[in-house]
Amino acid sequence: MKKNGAWRLWLVAAVALIFTSLCGAQTPDEGDGETRWFAVDSLNAGLGEVPKAVRRMTPREAVRSFLTLTENEDFAAAAHILNLSELSPAEQRERGSQLAMQLAEVLKRGEWLKISDLPGRQDAAIEDPTGQHPQTGEPRRNLKLASLTAQGETYDIRLGRYRMGDEEPVWLVMPDSVSSVPLLYQEYGPLMFEAYIPERFKASFGMLRIWEWVAIPVFLLLVGLMGWWVHHLVGVATRWLPSGSPSIFAGRIKTPVALVVMSLVTQAVLDYVVSFSAVATTTFRVLLIVILAWGAGTVALRLVDTLMLRLTRRLIGQIDDTKPKDERKLLTTLYALRRIIILIAVTAVSAYVLSQVQLFETLGVTLLASASVLTVLVGIAGQAVIGNILSSFQLSLAKSIRIGDLVVFEDQWCYVEGIFYTYIRLRIWNDRRLIVPVTYFVSRPFENLSVKSAKEFRSLELILHLSADIQCLREKFLEYAQEEDNVIEHHKLSCYVTGQTERAQTVVCYLMTSDPFAGWVAEMNVREKLMAFIRDNHPEWWPREVTAISEHDVALGERPGRPSGHGGGGS
Repeated sequence: MKKNGAWRLWLVAAVALIFTSLCGAQTPDEGDGETRWFAVDSLNAGLGEVPKAVRRMTPREAVRSFLTLTENEDFAAAAHILNLSELSPAEQRERGSQLAMQLAEVLKRGEWLKISDLPGRQDAAIEDPTGQHPQTGEPRRNLKLASLTAQGETYDIRLGRYRMGDEEPVWLVMPDSVSSVPLLYQEYGPLMFEAYIPERFKASFGMLRIWEWVAIPVFLLLVGLMGWWVHHLVGVATRWLPSGSPSIFAGRIKTPVALVVMSLVTQAVLDYVVSFSAVATTTFRVLLIVILAWGAGTVALRLVDTLMLRLTRRLIGQIDDTKPKDERKLLTTLYALRRIIILIAVTAVSAYVLSQVQLFETLGVTLLASASVLTVLVGIAGQAVIGNILSSFQLSLAKSIRIGDLVVFEDQWCYVEGIFYTYIRLRIWNDRRLIVPVTYFVSRPFENLSVKSAKEFRSLELILHLSADIQCLREKFLEYAQEEDNVIEHHKLSCYVTGQTERAQTVVCYLMTSDPFAGWVAEMNVREKLMAFIRDNHPEWWPREVTAISEHDVALGERPGRPSGHGGGGS
């Protein structure tokens, strides 16, 4: 039984080995050809024999050859780099050259191509020495060359690898991309202005064509003059507007409005009048979006600033805690709105610029694949800034301080004048400004004297002789305190002896004031009046040092020359 079982096991193993060998003997072309190219029966039969100048073995060769041939106006040869399988042979001969010419114009004007970034391998496999890319070494049979938008829709220009029979596979523009060329040509092709340009000026000279080296500076000059005119026009309108917030707002938006108008006019000219090469067009469009977003965001910020200025002026120009809490809360909310507008504008502009220069994919893969030194350094450097930004939003939402609140921060009396992204501006009692990082401020204890009510108990202390008449002093304190406008709740006025020594007594007077600063002034005034009263009417109340010049005890009524005690009555 054991021998029979062993014989069967050996038979199964031999069959498995033979089957594996047969599978392994299959050629790579037979095993994975479906993932390395598209098998076709014919390629551009209507175009005839492929010229020797056409090179299509790698994506880089195909695109470089296509651009070179179209630059030399050999559109018939360039048509061999298009897959025209959706057209009949007769249509291929008729329309091939035209489609090649149109695609060349679309590629020149639509998106700035970097041919060196295209794969130089026949299988278009991604080469990444670090091995961080998830598709490193895997062959590809199609890849995206460009992504363009026309009539609100996005169209991809893709290259595909095709093999006909036993011939070598070649890279061609895929049929779906070829079918979208006429529509893209309407969007990115020459516009009406270019019809008047002589052909000899349409030749390439460096990155641009000859006529563009002249037209772009003139174009920028005209746009700059238009911006200056708009700036001047807004300035004239400022003088016609009524004084106050409208004229202030108009005067502060002259530059951003001029930039917004310049960007809109430039965009309209690029869309309907003239179309430059992809290098210039891509640069212009990115700058236009940045300028437009910055201008619109600045106008919104100026509007918020004008509202804050108007509110501040309504608060009699000085930000302090004597004003209603609702108004100070509104001012704090406006400061928070200002920071939100800045954050949204910066985020939107940054996202668009990154998407335009196609950094998202590379940056995302890099950050997710490894914690590079640069990423760590940027994270450490930005930690303080991000912490300050989050802390400023925390203050705005929690309302632990508001614009105009009086706070005691590190033994300094300060009014909160502004809460910004990374710092808080405090006005000290001597009218100087203290700039404090937000994270530092929130990490230190501070006393908000305006969080509930601005009124405050104040106390003044006097050191007087033991012989001072406290009732008389108390009556004078009540009289003087009630004369002060900033002293409120007179029923809480009080004056008491709080301590004494062998030579003096301590008298403390208490008064309720409308706000801390006014309370400090009232305290000083009452103290000065009490001191003047004592100086003019009872100078003996001041504490003084007593020096004994006799052995007799004055406190017991003894007189010099008079014996004391039991021996005083002798003859």
